Amino acid sequence: MMQTLIHLLKCNIGTGLLGLPLAMKNAGILVGPISLLVIGIITAHCMVILLNCANHLSQRLQKTFVNYGEAMMYSLESCPNAWLRTHSVWGRYTVSFLLIVTQLGFCSVYFMFMADNLQQLVEEAPVTSNTCQPRKMLVLTPILDVRFYMLTILPFLVLLVFIQNLKVLSVFSTLANITTLGSMVLIFEYIMQEIPDPSNLPLMASWENFLLFFGTAVFTFEGVGMVLPLKNQMKHPQQFAFVLYLGMTLVTILFICLGSFGYMRFGSNTQASITLNLPNCWFLSHPHPPPGPGHLPGELREQQCPGPHHPAPPGAHHLLSRRHELCHHC
Repeated sequence: MMQTLIHLLKCNIGTGLLGLPLAMKNAGILVGPISLLVIGIITAHCMVILLNCANHLSQRLQKTFVNYGEAMMYSLESCPNAWLRTHSVWGRYTVSFLLIVTQLGFCSVYFMFMADNLQQLVEEAPVTSNTCQPRKMLVLTPILDVRFYMLTILPFLVLLVFIQNLKVLSVFSTLANITTLGSMVLIFEYIMQEIPDPSNLPLMASWENFLLFFGTAVFTFEGVGMVLPLKNQMKHPQQFAFVLYLGMTLVTILFICLGSFGYMRFGSNTQASITLNLPNCWFLSHPHPPPGPGHLPGELREQQCPGPHHPAPPGAHHLLSRRHELCHHC
């Protein structure tokens, strides 16, 4: 049961979590959390309906389990409409196609997310300081194309695809959950410092922006495609309902807290991903004002834009071509 819970958490906690503060901004500080709670309840309810339908079909057909396509096909075969009964196999093909499209979209987003973060980690490490500074002071021109980093992590992802045993995959899911938990602790530790008065934030945003919130929220609850496989792999499938309610409760609470506190912390400056609001430093701490040029570390001193008050140091002219974007912020 614990392995199933770990997989369920991993399936629902993904990159969409980082965009929830902006989603709250698009919905409003009052409407956003309430809407996210409603979407979480509806998602869990639809998962239970799917499980009940699959369980009913497997018992009636005396099958061990049914997948998504089979559940759709057998359901259409039982409907009163003669045309739908005749073309029930197309329901199976449609569901399989939609699952492939959605999972391909999720995996593509993850692939780009991992490559982009690996690029930032490698290329910003030499200029990352121990004193937290605004990220705009550390804008760099990429050294290598992001596709190189995508190619670097591709072999590891291909090897993971060949693992079909969920018991073996639970090891990687546990490591991923531990990493995610550590990241969440760092993010919450930073955004909980000096949260401004939320009374200045709008309770409800415009309907146009609310549609953006809805798209982000639906993308965030991305674990629907793993409900039946997780249930079918359990030793005691009858316990899956409890695991599902527990997991979705924890996921919904986490989503509401991160989205609400993130929006309250950054307000109108909330970025598309909350990681863009975090400072570029090794250890998150209370943000300090940017130090003067005489107090900058060696690496950051080379980052200072040349000008009448800050001439370029000798031998640093070769750095300016790669960091010309910094001058726009000076």
